[in-house]
Amino acid sequence: MLTALVAHPFAGYLFIFFARVMDVSLDVFRLLLLTRGYAMPAALIGFVEVTIFVTALSTVIGSGITDPIKIVAYAAGFATGNLVGIYVEGRMAVGYVAIQIFPSQDYCQDLLDRLRKSDFGFTSLSGQGRSGPREVFIVTVKRKDLPRILQILDETAPDTFFNISDVRSIRGGIFPHRNI
Repeated sequence: MLTALVAHPFAGYLFIFFARVMDVSLDVFRLLLLTRGYAMPAALIGFVEVTIFVTALSTVIGSGITDPIKIVAYAAGFATGNLVGIYVEGRMAVGYVAIQIFPSQDYCQDLLDRLRKSDFGFTSLSGQGRSGPREVFIVTVKRKDLPRILQILDETAPDTFFNISDVRSIRGGIFPHRNI
């Protein structure tokens, strides 16, 4: 069936391009799953990914590397697959993130109240900054909830410095319940 599909040059170029988009997208997603500790799903995705990769590669080099358009389709599929993989992973939002928030004293109480009202767990630490005493809030959330936290920050403390880090694994904690 594959031979018939790629018998027409244009169909072969499309096959190579879309196969590469799929295999690289899966590769990006698989690597992100691995870094977040999801080994078994990553292994299953890797199996599918490599199957597609070998099929696409054999289509390019099966007739020798004499058709430059096949090579361009292969490279374009690789580049596009990176973009698609990051987009898909961002939409799926697998895992958790930790947000360190450094609000000015003027925003601290309002921000704490909004986080509590939204059922987010957090830790408040007292620290020392360049300009004196400072509060630091640490909030760990599901990546799917990150837009809600960012909205709370924009509405409550718009000029607040914060950073976001991926979390490999968690144990315990307080997370808001979603009503579906």
